[in-house]
Amino acid sequence: MSDILTAPENNVSQDEPIVSTSRSADDVPAKKAEPGKRKRVTRLFPALTYEECLAFANAIWAYASGQKIRRLTLFDQIGKSPESGTSRTLVTASNKYGLIDGSTQSEYIELTACGYRATNPESTSYEKAEANFALAIKSNEYLLSLYEQYKEMKVPSRQVLMDFLSEQGLDTDNQQRCVDLFLVNAKHIGLIKVMSGTERIISIEHLLEDIAPESPVQLKQTVVKPLPQGIEAVSTEVGGNTSCDEWDRTCFYITPIGAEGSEQRMHADLFMGSIVDPALSELGFKIVRSDTINTAGMITSQIIEHLVKSKLVVADLSFHNPNVFYELSLRHSLGKPIIHLIRSCDSIPFDIHSFRTIKIDDSSIYSFVPQIESYKAAVSAQARQLLDATDPVDNPITAFLAKNK
Repeated sequence: MSDILTAPENNVSQDEPIVSTSRSADDVPAKKAEPGKRKRVTRLFPALTYEECLAFANAIWAYASGQKIRRLTLFDQIGKSPESGTSRTLVTASNKYGLIDGSTQSEYIELTACGYRATNPESTSYEKAEANFALAIKSNEYLLSLYEQYKEMKVPSRQVLMDFLSEQGLDTDNQQRCVDLFLVNAKHIGLIKVMSGTERIISIEHLLEDIAPESPVQLKQTVVKPLPQGIEAVSTEVGGNTSCDEWDRTCFYITPIGAEGSEQRMHADLFMGSIVDPALSELGFKIVRSDTINTAGMITSQIIEHLVKSKLVVADLSFHNPNVFYELSLRHSLGKPIIHLIRSCDSIPFDIHSFRTIKIDDSSIYSFVPQIESYKAAVSAQARQLLDATDPVDNPITAFLAKNK
């Protein structure tokens, strides 16, 4: 197996390196923050998961057949504002993975050679698997170091992974971010598999052996150079009194609850206790569910207050509960951070199908338990991304309002 990929034979030169090393406008060191403004720091790895960036790269195929496309045109086609914080982060992260060439100020966005191979509908499964590994893991020294250290082993606990990164010189916050990104990316590209009842990190060689190439492909070796470091806003601090600080540490969990002992109640307890609470408590959040609100007053008003004031909301769309969707629409109208999750056996309604939703397989204890760490990492990674954003969260309501100002 070749270490890295070359460009596809058509439209991209075989001598073109996989990852561009040119510095974009997003990589220029930030000026010292003025008083009252958000602090900006240099990221050591992409702010978004590879899955999210890959979807963006796939849009280039959908609207430009894999050729370069004007940045403004691309964002218009996918229904996002090109100047929003979310969109800028998407461009920067995709560039960091080596999927695209172009910055938030570029007139055109285009796929890199490796990005071309990963997204080309005519690429074989073997080619895509190699490209995904090169982009999602090998493109970053910290993600690659975790893979090299723990490949062919059972997925370690988060703390073990963080301890390893500490030895690499990462501070605690960056350790948590890197572990979340590694687990989510590795699972998405197939490097984390359930084997003998437990999640294991398999090697890229193992993964490729399981894939029968549709046609023999002889890949030439090229060199991946270090990716440029980007700059993004990270501060979520809010000044104010104690009550404001309490809301800044509150995550409201929207979920079907049901009567005591019902399937819905057991489901709500399971997801909250095994995934949501452990994932977000590490970020300093207190999880509140409507049946745990213990202050006096009308419960409906208290729910609305939590939907409006909570720093973060997690919405469990399982069972297609009408109360959940009512509360979901209210939070969407505010443009505030919200995470969607759902049982894998439930369909995602059309109106919110484009909004990223974490699917959780709870069909049996044997499929659920081995993947708990991956699910927690997915929730934590999304929470960090949302909390780092400075603009209203993209959703069908905010997208419509933005277009009709």
